[in-house]
Amino acid sequence: MTISPGTKPLTGWRVLVPRGGPWGHGVASDLRAVGATPIVAPLINFAPTEDAAALESALERLAGGAFDWLTVTSATTVDVLSAHRAIVPVTTRIAAVGETTAAALSLAGYKVDLVPLEDNSAKGLLSEMKQFEEAGASLRILTLRSEIAKPVLTNGLVKRGHSVESVVAYRTIGVPVDPNIREEVAAGFIRAILVTSGSVAEQVQLQLGPIPESTIVACIGPVTAQDARSYGLRVDAIAHDRSSESLIQSLIDAALAPR
Repeated sequence: MTISPGTKPLTGWRVLVPRGGPWGHGVASDLRAVGATPIVAPLINFAPTEDAAALESALERLAGGAFDWLTVTSATTVDVLSAHRAIVPVTTRIAAVGETTAAALSLAGYKVDLVPLEDNSAKGLLSEMKQFEEAGASLRILTLRSEIAKPVLTNGLVKRGHSVESVVAYRTIGVPVDPNIREEVAAGFIRAILVTSGSVAEQVQLQLGPIPESTIVACIGPVTAQDARSYGLRVDAIAHDRSSESLIQSLIDAALAPR
């Protein structure tokens, strides 16, 4: 972060963190370090795919070397791979959408071959994969995704002539928020709400909307901001890159901005 050690620009700010687990609690710790009071309240959770047979079949063929590439677009997908003890042969390269996903893959024991340098999105991954293509050659690619994920990567790869199998690895479901938190948001006691994905944005709008004008809605990147607006959610701040550090910095910038 771009603040001096010991400075606490978010003192007095109550910030809603919409995800639990290691990520949510890590963000909570970072928020406390700059003076904020985090409220960790997961608004989404993940459930198994409704077509387990298709997933198991794809993972079995993956282990058998049926694919040249495996694309992974979330850390949750890594959890699915680990839960199924999926084997990725050395002949199959793995492309991760960003550093967070790549780190999760590495921790799970998988070798990552490609991570976009700047654009940590499906579009960025699609662009970076061009460097591995050969003229006239069709790659065999397995894309594992959420049930609600937009087919940006799959459609882009198919248009470039590759053989792509897109399989749902998990479902995203909403988690009812504590009524006390809903009341705090409505009363304007929450100074900021972090929005980390389109599915989180949807739940914020459904469960907590309309958000008071005094509450800053901060999105983790432009893609998430676009998704948030599509659900009717107001966006006040956008992180420069898809990281928790940048997201918190967007709140600090708002706090230090002239009134």
